[in-house]
Amino acid sequence: MATFGNHSEPTVTSGALNIADALRAAGLQVTAQRLAVYRAVQTHPHGLADEICAAVRADLGVVSRQAVYDALNAMAEHKLLRRIQPAGSATRYEHRVDNHHHLACRRCEKLIDIDCAVGEAPCLVAEHDHGYQIDEAEVIYWGICPECQQQ
Repeated sequence: MATFGNHSEPTVTSGALNIADALRAAGLQVTAQRLAVYRAVQTHPHGLADEICAAVRADLGVVSRQAVYDALNAMAEHKLLRRIQPAGSATRYEHRVDNHHHLACRRCEKLIDIDCAVGEAPCLVAEHDHGYQIDEAEVIYWGICPECQQQ
């Protein structure tokens, strides 16, 4: 369990919890669609919803786009998946829900995970919190990936 603020929620990081157990702990039904969506996000880190939908269809056969979107939203709301949206990019999903940051390529839009630069979650300390109870810091480092630099 990860603790953010005054509440605890199940998290799934590199097999730390079985996804079916995590769904149950979050009060969600374990369905074939949700399991397939989670597997698709695992195999397509930082995937767009349409990419995840295509992977789920390849896994299960016929499944509606809405069912995939609903599963993504439910699991993101319960912190079983993480929803990220770098500036100028469509929403992406990842199964790594611990506090971490990203490197983004300005040319090819490749996105990779990096651990927090310094310290414990939320990794950065705001100069003034204005009364907020801060539970996460999101950092995206922008640049040009090695592959694009060679082109």
